[in-house]
Amino acid sequence: MDFALASSSHMWFVLALAGIVIVLFIRERIPLEITSVLMLTSLLLFGQFFPLLDANGANQMDATALLSGFANPSLIAVLALLVMGQAMIHTDALRAVTSMFVNSGQKMAWLSIAGILVFVMVCSAFLNNTPLVIIAIPLMQSLAHSIGLSDSRVMMPLSYVAILGGMMTLIGSSTNLLVSSTMTELGYAPLGFFDFVVPGMIMAAIGFVYVLAVVPRLLPDRSTMARALRGDQKEFVAELDISRDSKLIGMECEEGHFPELGDLNIKLIQRGGHLLLPPFECYAIEAGDNLIVAATRETLTELLSKYPGFLLSEEEAEVMGSVSENEEEGEVSRADTGILAEIMISPASRMIDMSLEHVGFHKQYGAIVLGIQRRAKVVRRRLGRIRLEAGDVLLVAGQRAVIDSLRESSDFMMLSGSKKDLPLPKKAPIAGGIFLSVIALAALWFLSIPVAAITGAVLMVVTGCLNVRQATRAIDRKIFFLVGSMLALGTALQASGGARYIADVMLSLPFVDSPLSMLATLFILVAVCTNLLTNNACAILFTPIAMNLAGTIDVGPGLNGDIAFIFALTVLFAANCSFASPIGYQTNLLVMGPGHYRFRDFLKGGIPLVLLLWCVFVLIAKYYFGV
Repeated sequence: MDFALASSSHMWFVLALAGIVIVLFIRERIPLEITSVLMLTSLLLFGQFFPLLDANGANQMDATALLSGFANPSLIAVLALLVMGQAMIHTDALRAVTSMFVNSGQKMAWLSIAGILVFVMVCSAFLNNTPLVIIAIPLMQSLAHSIGLSDSRVMMPLSYVAILGGMMTLIGSSTNLLVSSTMTELGYAPLGFFDFVVPGMIMAAIGFVYVLAVVPRLLPDRSTMARALRGDQKEFVAELDISRDSKLIGMECEEGHFPELGDLNIKLIQRGGHLLLPPFECYAIEAGDNLIVAATRETLTELLSKYPGFLLSEEEAEVMGSVSENEEEGEVSRADTGILAEIMISPASRMIDMSLEHVGFHKQYGAIVLGIQRRAKVVRRRLGRIRLEAGDVLLVAGQRAVIDSLRESSDFMMLSGSKKDLPLPKKAPIAGGIFLSVIALAALWFLSIPVAAITGAVLMVVTGCLNVRQATRAIDRKIFFLVGSMLALGTALQASGGARYIADVMLSLPFVDSPLSMLATLFILVAVCTNLLTNNACAILFTPIAMNLAGTIDVGPGLNGDIAFIFALTVLFAANCSFASPIGYQTNLLVMGPGHYRFRDFLKGGIPLVLLLWCVFVLIAKYYFGV
């Protein structure tokens, strides 16, 4: 059943829907992929009941048009590149290069840190930067600890240089591919592999100097603060089950604290079916209570050593106290118990969206989860019921052999604990050869980027660099649903005239009176939005707007390049400026736990970098492109 509507009604509906989606993305109360699917469903229903007909009578908002984004070649290429990146991690193909930085002596640690940052930035131009950051995090930690430097001084620069490196080539970031793909759908020529390498290198080089020289000075020493203000630094969420024979039964709260618990910060007490929230004055601990607490690793370690029963159930205590056989000597030893380590949930982990109760962590791995750290938030829920997210840091305890073995799992990465280096896998040369071949074929245009990426991903599986299950896990469903749905929104904005309307509004601004001022305004608008939404969403949302703006400009005689190309680069570079927010880019989330960062730390380090790159791009537009 179809209903007729005025053409402007479609535009206002799409604009209103886009506004609602932006608000939901910013608030992040609902997972991004769910918001994306709800938005897509709304567009499909609206397009079905209120068709938007073109001159030939075809519905421009039918299911075929809106769902075509899920088969977009650039989206498929992004997913294939994720598989290739996972193969590089699985085979440890970069170990031969990264080991050179770790093997240098303590006196060369600063030079090694700078070398790793350069290595990550250069490789990010050709490889998905998420696996690069995962590989580099433990290396940077090791070097920082060797010179007594806080992790917080090096983790954010690591994420920033990875983002900067992605600005230099077409495959450096999924954002770049999506801008190029959207241009193709709008009837423009796609971006070439090295079309923007010169301006990209200029921006990356200037950004790198800022990251290396300024960012570490802006960031606080979080580890020192955690030791000095142990009660104020809420790093891990843990839970204490009060058994019938617990020494805490009957203890009353005094001046906001329970004396026996020291510096533990109690967030809530679960008693039967009720929740008790602070302040806890006049309350006494009872048998069967469950205490949700926030504490540093040092506090939890001290509590576990003094009162192991407070943190562990009988089943968990049995795991901790279990013995292991020494294979070489054939004897039983208890010397391997009591090792603590921090592990981080990787983006490709099977545990994402699962609770610890569903995972059965201590049964599956033989280690106990004592606490969870999630960005700067304190989660008011029982430990076992918290659904895990990529970037969550788990404080685990177990036997030394068990902790060492956790390094081999692709579900998480070790932040501390075992320092044993893994041997170079036999498949590493094959994975490296496939990756380099794919880059060469795509750069020389023997194969298109989607074809080259899919071929490389298939070869990784066929040659045994990773199996089908591991390849499937490497595909990020958030990227799939977000990009596919946002492409549908971009189609609707273009078809309904919403993109043209936004472009006209921007042109009517009093300070937008020249092509250069228009580029500067568009850049800062996209740069702000990419830190509130995601880089991929901004790339898809603003590229049609940029192309509409480009079509309204009279090109001067001194212009060096096509005006549509310059506007596309504006969106591309600005959408990559995800420096001022941990939610803007996945690598920011990955370093937030190891660096003990808070949201405001990214504002402090990222806002000046965004403004610096804005000024640099304006100069590039004026003197390099002749705008």
